[in-house]
Amino acid sequence: MTLSANLRDGLLFVALGLIVLAVVLYLGTPVTIQLMVSAVAYSLVALGLNVHWGYGGQFNFGVMGFIMLGGYAVVATSYPLNMAFWHSDGPALLGRAIIAAAIGALIIYAASKSHRIGIKGKARTALLILAWFVAYVGYRSQIDPAATYIEAKAGFVGGLGLPIELAWLVGGLFAAGVAYLIGKVCLGLRTDYLAIATIGIAEIIKDFLKNMDWLTRGTLTVSPLPWPVPTALETGIKDKTLALITSRSLFLGVVVVVTLILFILLQRAYGSAWGRMMRAIRDNYIAAESMGKNVKGRQIELFVLGAVLMGIAGALMTTYVQIYDPAGYVPVNYTFIVWVMVIIGGAGNNLGAIFGGVLIVIAWNLSAPLSLVLFHWLDAGLHVVGLPGIPDVDTRALQTRVFILGLVIVLALLYAPRGLIPERIRRHEA
Repeated sequence: MTLSANLRDGLLFVALGLIVLAVVLYLGTPVTIQLMVSAVAYSLVALGLNVHWGYGGQFNFGVMGFIMLGGYAVVATSYPLNMAFWHSDGPALLGRAIIAAAIGALIIYAASKSHRIGIKGKARTALLILAWFVAYVGYRSQIDPAATYIEAKAGFVGGLGLPIELAWLVGGLFAAGVAYLIGKVCLGLRTDYLAIATIGIAEIIKDFLKNMDWLTRGTLTVSPLPWPVPTALETGIKDKTLALITSRSLFLGVVVVVTLILFILLQRAYGSAWGRMMRAIRDNYIAAESMGKNVKGRQIELFVLGAVLMGIAGALMTTYVQIYDPAGYVPVNYTFIVWVMVIIGGAGNNLGAIFGGVLIVIAWNLSAPLSLVLFHWLDAGLHVVGLPGIPDVDTRALQTRVFILGLVIVLALLYAPRGLIPERIRRHEA
């Protein structure tokens, strides 16, 4: 990396710091800290997507699903115990459903291995279909009465009341488990088909979490979720503004530390032999496979690693807002915007992902209020010259955010197609 490149990156981060300072002056310290918590958490999601796309060329458009799994992990791990559930027949009924699911999985697995005993072709396909049908019917025969009972007697299963820091790790594990299953099935698909598949899987995850009232309370939401630091009311500070700044600053510090640790680990991995192998597979998987590399296995590793970062980030986001609402997740806010961060920041560069994450979150959140001010000025000017004003100014200002993101992408593709901080590979002379 040349000195000019280092200097350019440094100047970009200085400019970003000045933007943050301007936000402080415009919105005030409490709102800016809240915005920075969101920005750093989104930067962690962007790091995960950078692992997928920048390291491995994997076109993952199911980012929202992994973020949702991380959010649910906070509920399942750290929400207080629901004693109405544990003192009822709910655990026993749910245990039967789990056993039924396990038996169904064994039936499907046995059917998938039937070719070893000579069952092949259409007979094997028919057997697999029958196995899936039997497993589904068996599972639904147990889970439906269990769900009805739990919702009637306890509302939902509740959580385990464990420390919130553990919930962040569980969020990464939840995302990793689902990513492994997705990788086993979908990573053999071409880039565009992988994008379509991951979009569908993310929507399946959303529908599952939104409609499983016995598990997540669905659209009723779960709150309040615990914080790893004292909240504003728990600080004991009488001045409300100072208490808010203190609590949010402590939370921001935690998020920064988590992101920094993961960033350092990713940087070390990127510069290692493993990172060089991943880039080789990305650039020419056929050549890498011909040299004896397990391309499919390494691609699954990469997919799982990126999903872990997204799951942890999703858990951090849910922890901060202290509420889990499955219906509140929309692809524009949790998938599309993350892709914009990676494109603008620079695919293949972890610093670029963080830079893009912070920059786009600020632009996304400030575009609406700034557009509102601009529209009010235009509306007043139109009235002065006797022309009709702008109808429904508030809604139009909110919609401007999407236009601004699109404009940013167009400008980036025109003037910085590799991103503001592009990937830079050190080359060693032989």
